[in-house]
Amino acid sequence: MIVKTVPVSQYLTTNTYFYIDENNKKGFLIDPAAEAEYLLQIIEENNWKIEKILLTHGHFDHIGAVQQIAESLKIPYLIHAQGAQYLSNPQFNLSAMTPEPIVLKQAQYLEDGDLISRDDGKSRGLRVIYTPGHTLDSVVYYDKDNNIAFVGDTIFKDSYGATHFPGGDLDTLMNSIKNKILTLPDKTLLYSGHSEPTTVEAEKNNF
Repeated sequence: MIVKTVPVSQYLTTNTYFYIDENNKKGFLIDPAAEAEYLLQIIEENNWKIEKILLTHGHFDHIGAVQQIAESLKIPYLIHAQGAQYLSNPQFNLSAMTPEPIVLKQAQYLEDGDLISRDDGKSRGLRVIYTPGHTLDSVVYYDKDNNIAFVGDTIFKDSYGATHFPGGDLDTLMNSIKNKILTLPDKTLLYSGHSEPTTVEAEKNNF
């Protein structure tokens, strides 16, 4: 698999990820935060076929480019079922604090344990692991075969996500980290929304 990290920024710098099968150039776009034209240019230049947009949670700094990219590529965007209130409410997704409130109404919804496969069905895909605490809708997308997990803002290198926004709760977050993320194999690479990659093994020393 190819995992390409693209830091994009409008109000906050966020890591957007391309998760691509190097053999057929098909895959997913994870957390398209901003700079839609730039991300579309990367897709075109690499001749990638993006099949779905996956959202780790519904905060504005992870969803800012969703509408434009989804419409341009004619692809769906997916989020945990609890994300409905974040996508539809600028107070919950925090875009009410910006000059450009975001409302998204056409998401497809996920549940804990769902498997997101490529359209050809030839890949085991990404497993959805529900990890509330930073938000009510936070998830991890886990690739067991390649020891990769996209963890959003649940955990960072040497840190963890804020819990003072709507739906946040510190005890719930710690439970998600300790019982959902740090129980993955030690060598699992953790790709977060706002830090360098880290591993389960390294983060066990912090919790």
